[in-house]
This record gives sequence, C-alpha cells and structure tokens, in this order.
Amino acid sequence: MNSTKKTARIVGILFLLIFAIGVTMYQFLQSPLFAEDFLTATAANGNQIITSTLLGIISGALSIIIAVLLLPIFKKYSYNLAYIYLAFSILEFAAIFVDNISVLSLLDLSTAYIDSGNEASSSFNLMGTLLYERHAWTHYFSLLMSCFPVFVLYYTLYVARLIPRAISIFGIVAALLMCVHMVASIFGHGISMDMMIPMALVQLLFPIWLIVKGLKPALEPTVA
Repeated sequence: MNSTKKTARIVGILFLLIFAIGVTMYQFLQSPLFAEDFLTATAANGNQIITSTLLGIISGALSIIIAVLLLPIFKKYSYNLAYIYLAFSILEFAAIFVDNISVLSLLDLSTAYIDSGNEASSSFNLMGTLLYERHAWTHYFSLLMSCFPVFVLYYTLYVARLIPRAISIFGIVAALLMCVHMVASIFGHGISMDMMIPMALVQLLFPIWLIVKGLKPALEPTVA
C-alpha cells in the first residue's frame, strides 16, 4: 500500500471518528443542556457533560491532525490552500475550546444552584439565562468557524481532483449551506435544519470513499 493511500485511509477513519463524536455529543451527552430545567438537569448529569467537553476538544484536535496529515499531499497542488486549511483547522479548534468552556460554565452554575438548595433561585435563573445565551453565541460561532476548513478542504480536493468532483462539489455546497444557516441563526433568523443534512451526508460519504478508494490524483502536482 503506497503512503498516499495509507494516509487517505487514516484520514477517513479520523473523519468517521469525528462524525461519531459529534453525534454522541450533541444528540446524547449534551441533551441536559437543552432541557427546560437545565439548571437542575445539567448538574445531575455532570459526568456526561464533562465527557462531552473532553470529546469536543478531542474532535478539534483530530481536525488539526487531519490537516497535518493532508498537508504534504495538498502542498503538491496548492501550497497556499494546504496551509490555509491547516490554519482554519487550528482556528476551529480554538472556537471549539471556547464553546466547551461555556458548557463547563453552565455546569458550574448548575452545581452551585443545586448546592444552594434552590435558594435565591431568581438570581440563579437570571445568571442561567445569561450563561445560556452566551453558550448559544459560542456554539453558533464554533459551528460557523467549522464551515471554513470544510470549504477549503473540498475546494482543494476539487482543484487537485483527488476524489470524484461530484463529491467535492457536494462538499463545497454543503459547507456554503451550513454557513448560511449559521449566519442566519446568529442574526436570529431561524432557517430549516434541513440545510445541515448535506453536511452530515458528505461528512459520512467522504470518509467512506477515502477508506475504500483512497486519494487518486487526476492531475500532475503543480504547486501554487
């Protein structure tokens, strides 16, 4: 097995791991944060909240590892895009880290609320609302930031023709749709969550392709 195909399979496995972590975090582990009584529910499920933050940080670190693994391959086709992808992956990790700090802040407040015996509940409810709103902002910006490395990834794959262009174009469109959805959410304009479906599909299809087929350049490397 040549080094490029081996790298592609490792990257594919890491992408699937990131996908699995995302589903586990947002659909299961962080569900107490979205409960109506989140001040009580969050502390009651403290271990799973802490686990979710650790998994989130691991997910961000894996994104950087992927960018580092792909760097030697991408540099053959576009030096600039290779390093832009790495830079955006690092920024995404920073955004994920900040988002997870806000999650831990909610856990701390929830624990303090339980320890107080529900005294001064109005003050805790006010602080809970403020911290919850802050978490919403950090979460939206974290997801928005994740659009940029994904866009650069699929654009680079499109330029280098390392995978079928249909997958690359699908990835580019998925990143743009997610970006529009996140920007709209930040400005308080709810858009259908269906706009996130293409991202979920391509982030599942692409790793499987890498594991099965690998990266097959259709062009001679040309550094740009």
